Amino acid sequence: MRLWHENLLSLLPRQQLLGQHRECCALRGNSWGKPHSVVNYVFRYSRERLWSYHVRVMKEMKRRGYNPESCWIDPGYRGKSAPRFQPDYREIQHLTDEESEMCLVYPEHNAMYLNECLENLRSKGIIILFNG
Repeated sequence: MRLWHENLLSLLPRQQLLGQHRECCALRGNSWGKPHSVVNYVFRYSRERLWSYHVRVMKEMKRRGYNPESCWIDPGYRGKSAPRFQPDYREIQHLTDEESEMCLVYPEHNAMYLNECLENLRSKGIIILFNG
């Protein structure tokens, strides 16, 4: 389980991008708060941040011609088997401001994490040239 560095989303191969969508769905759903060393940092922040990251993943999917289920655009949706939650729409407004589109959702997605993600992809035989 991993959330790829946000600046890599547009460069990820199909399998990793679609896998990222599944990871976001799981984390937003019944996996919320369940410890996993690679994504524990996500739980230090609001669900709205995960939603914002997931929206970026879905935008990239749509750009490539995929059609993720529209129910995931709803920030309170957690999947078919998880209860809805009431999002803080002030935070959502902040996370969807045009300016924040250029910012990272998670501060942990820094240069060191970017290199960690690139190395992880390399270990899978995926070479991404990132000049970011």
